[in-house]
Amino acid sequence: MSEDKYRVLVLEDDRDTAEFLRITLERYGKMSVDSVESVDEAVAALRRQRYDVLVSDIQLPGRSGLDLLPEARAIDPAMRVMIVTAYPTVDHAISALRESADDFLVKPVVTEELVRRATRLAQQARALRSATRQRVLAVGAHPDDVEIGVGATLAAHAAAGDQIVTLVLSGGAVGGETSARRSEAAAAAAVVGARLVHLDFPDTRLDPAAGMITAIEDVVRDVSPTRIYTHGIHDRHQDHRAVHEAVQIAARAVPGLWCFQSPSSTVEFAPNRFVDVDGFVDTKLEMLAAFASQSHREYMQPDVVRATARYWSRFSPARDAEPLETVRASETLAHPDAVHAAPAVDGQGADSGHGVGGGR
Repeated sequence: MSEDKYRVLVLEDDRDTAEFLRITLERYGKMSVDSVESVDEAVAALRRQRYDVLVSDIQLPGRSGLDLLPEARAIDPAMRVMIVTAYPTVDHAISALRESADDFLVKPVVTEELVRRATRLAQQARALRSATRQRVLAVGAHPDDVEIGVGATLAAHAAAGDQIVTLVLSGGAVGGETSARRSEAAAAAAVVGARLVHLDFPDTRLDPAAGMITAIEDVVRDVSPTRIYTHGIHDRHQDHRAVHEAVQIAARAVPGLWCFQSPSSTVEFAPNRFVDVDGFVDTKLEMLAAFASQSHREYMQPDVVRATARYWSRFSPARDAEPLETVRASETLAHPDAVHAAPAVDGQGADSGHGVGGGR
């Protein structure tokens, strides 16, 4: 299946209608289409796979198609939504608009109109994703460091269509055979479609002044990341602290820099950002499973990984979360040439004829 095909999720409990929508969009729209019959199934599908368009009926068993829209928007803000119903009412139309549906189509559906509108919505979704696509660089001292710290976060980035690069600075010789560990790191990166850059600085003897800063600068220059995840300073492992120091210098111009938790993090690790990774912990476990040479370690066990994500969710409305310490989180709200002076309201900001600080 071509990755260039638009992806559509059809939520329709009538199987004949669902089949008509699927065949129409696949045959005439050249799209890839999945079908589900309930809101719960739709939520699960949206968490597993990124779609360009959601085509949803309103009248469904249990929760309605309109009930799904806020949750669908939270999962994937770029996805476009088309409501298709045989019961068009003013209330339905108003509700659909209120919940940010992008199109409203009345059954019976005309083939050409369905394809035209779905194609337009899919184009909008792709354009929005392209404009907001993140370039993510995750930097670890050893194979498996990045996956332990932000594996689920990287899975979420992958689902959002972001570009991911993982940089591993040593072969991890102290923890096992380097050739095996390199293969494991490559397999883990492949799970989320990340590009792996694997260097060969000496394990347990990483030194920012021994070429590591320059090496990281080279990768930063190549990737031009919008955000970086790496080790924190509150860590017992000397390699982790060295990487933190080197990244701070090498990535000084990168707008976003966050530090993840490692098994060797100290009690001084103080996260202030908690990434919602609901639905992505299984992908993290798949990444960690690639590191067979480290499978005996306690912190690699699935129950520990799940418990850790569940614990950090106490600081978040999510069920699972990964914690991060913020080093830098810069953003541009607007470019100067797009800012215009707002008119004064009730004399505020205008010359009202009173002197500054004037008395009565």
